[in-house]
Amino acid sequence: MIKTVLFDLDDTILDFKTSERIALSKTLVKLNIEPTEEIIEKYIKYNISQWKRLELGEINREEVKVNRYKLLFDDIGVDASPKKATEIYEENLAHGHYFVDGAKQMLNSIYNDYDLYLVSNGAKKVQEGRLATADISHCFKGIFISEVVGFEKPNVKFFENVFSQIENFDREQTVIIGDSLSSDIKGGKGAKIKTVWFNPNGLECDDIVPDYQISSLDEIKPLLATL
Repeated sequence: MIKTVLFDLDDTILDFKTSERIALSKTLVKLNIEPTEEIIEKYIKYNISQWKRLELGEINREEVKVNRYKLLFDDIGVDASPKKATEIYEENLAHGHYFVDGAKQMLNSIYNDYDLYLVSNGAKKVQEGRLATADISHCFKGIFISEVVGFEKPNVKFFENVFSQIENFDREQTVIIGDSLSSDIKGGKGAKIKTVWFNPNGLECDDIVPDYQISSLDEIKPLLATL
């Protein structure tokens, strides 16, 4: 029987991809760069590659933030400051939010029955800014952001830190739900808890195999009841 549910935030509860595109477009305009679809796609590619390096422990968070813009500006031949771009981008990203379809309704339908916690690799300033306006904090008994914890998912030390702060914690009664195989699912398996992969786009698993898989947040409540 499940008691504790860990939720990823970006692209599980809040629609990060939409927020990212809007914040990036505003940032590029501020830097006098036309935010074409080609440039946005290049940024997304570099951003993903740098976050993967962070998950592998190859670079730190600050290097992620700067490297992605340095790679982009070098690619498109623009003389602009990656550090300044990062500052503008995070300021834009911290304001406003967009929900993944059904997320708010799902949270409000289960938070009285389970102990819910947020576990995010996002930047502290950005996540706190978005949560302040999303009106979902009441659903969670705790919010754990890797920048504060000191370790990123999938590092088992991140999860051990979280577990140590949950009263009467029991691995057998715990599940993590998230959209990232390399962060949420790999981390959950390493921490020896149940894993649910939120996979709305029907992607194929790689060598990381979740215990359960859902394509819609509507599936969470009935699934939890069976675990």
